[in-house]
Amino acid sequence: MKRPVTRNPAHKRGASSALMVLTGLFFFAGLSRLGLGVAEVIAAENTPPPVEATTTQEAASPDPGDLFQSLRAREARLQQMEERLDQRAEDLRQAESDIRQQLEQLALAEERLLQTLALTESAAEDDVARLTAVYEHMKPQQAADLFGQMDVQFAAGFFARLRPDFAGAVMAALDPMTAYAISAVLAGRNANAPQN
Repeated sequence: MKRPVTRNPAHKRGASSALMVLTGLFFFAGLSRLGLGVAEVIAAENTPPPVEATTTQEAASPDPGDLFQSLRAREARLQQMEERLDQRAEDLRQAESDIRQQLEQLALAEERLLQTLALTESAAEDDVARLTAVYEHMKPQQAADLFGQMDVQFAAGFFARLRPDFAGAVMAALDPMTAYAISAVLAGRNANAPQN
């Protein structure tokens, strides 16, 4: 059970006094800054603007040679910038071309890899089908002796491909524990199959 929290009134008064003191300090600091800012503005208004040290002849007509030289320098800088931009655009075009070629090579490599995988899967399937046919041409007891030596998972893979009548004869010839293990693996493969 929680006890109600009681606040100390003296503590509350002390906190509010400290808050009032801080507020007063901030107020006076703001006034002093305002006063300094006003003094600077008044001083700036009373100061005359600086006199430029140019003669009337210089102010009247700039030297055409200097103007021409500055225009030539600016034109040279613009020309350099344009050349750099052209070079950069050419580099970007070359990079884009290289990337396009690499993508084409990658697509060809992917296509070759898919063809190789398809051939490998087809060859593996052919090998398993051929081996299954070899087992089916054995006598059930001979096949049972071989299946009894295999790993249970591996043997179950072949049992799933055998003709049902031959698989039954081999299963009958197997050691009961091995036959049970193979049956459990086969049943477990179909346990997650969707039901109608």
